[in-house]
Amino acid sequence: MKSDRPPETVREYLDQLQRALKGAPAGLIADALADCEEHLNSEISQNPEKDQKEVLAGVIETYGTPNEIAEEYRDMEAAISGPFPKAEPNNSRPYGFFNVISDPRTYGALLFMLLALPTGIFYFVWTIVGISLTLGFAILIIGIPFALLFVASVRVLSHVEGRIVEGLLGVRMPRRLPAQNAAEETLMTRIKDALVDSRTWSSMLYLLLRLPLGVVYFVLAIVGITVPVALAGGSLVSLVTNESHIQISDVPWLDHLFHTAPGLVLAGIVGVLLFFVTLHLARAVGWLHGKLAELLLVRL
Repeated sequence: MKSDRPPETVREYLDQLQRALKGAPAGLIADALADCEEHLNSEISQNPEKDQKEVLAGVIETYGTPNEIAEEYRDMEAAISGPFPKAEPNNSRPYGFFNVISDPRTYGALLFMLLALPTGIFYFVWTIVGISLTLGFAILIIGIPFALLFVASVRVLSHVEGRIVEGLLGVRMPRRLPAQNAAEETLMTRIKDALVDSRTWSSMLYLLLRLPLGVVYFVLAIVGITVPVALAGGSLVSLVTNESHIQISDVPWLDHLFHTAPGLVLAGIVGVLLFFVTLHLARAVGWLHGKLAELLLVRL
């Protein structure tokens, strides 16, 4: 806000920057805060003879106020072309049922659903094994270093997952890891910071949830692809060869219908419509999962 007084501490500077970026994607805000925190801490460490207020006054002169920095980040974000086209703010054109086929987010979400099972298995196994070994090593001298290493691996995996989410689902995620603790901090301080950081636990929760969600996404994608293709493709082949390959013996009248030309045409149309339903489902799954990833993985 324009009325904010000049910040006198790093925390005040970051708070004002976060307020100035209100409404921007959470991933952009996280990157801006991490960049600024690292830069400000570096300036303070290079000027040990000055207090924070003096250092920040100099930084504002050369680097800019929080509002100015926020505008720069918004401009940079608008200039960078991501994997998907940016939505036009004044686009009032209605979104039709069949327009989903031209939306690249649809295919990114569909690919994400197909990859969700193997990645979900890996994340789940890594997290469960890591937690089990951390608890098992707690009574040993290697327990604390192993716990820190495991927490660091969770943060790295969360960052990698964020890049996958942004690349396939089009949700702006952090493009860099959060600012690291100062090198002079003690081991116990680092452990305390890791334990009290809510993103450590929310990231673990996300990695555990990826297995059940991955199973659901994978099944929906496979069924959503194979059933429409089988209906439409089978009907087309049957019309060309004049021999029906669709058998529904449990429902005689339906089985008879699929042995007639009108019935095969109807089955083909149903298959095509189901394919578009699958694309809409994939798009909805991508949007919902993007919100979940943003909630659990983005650290502000």
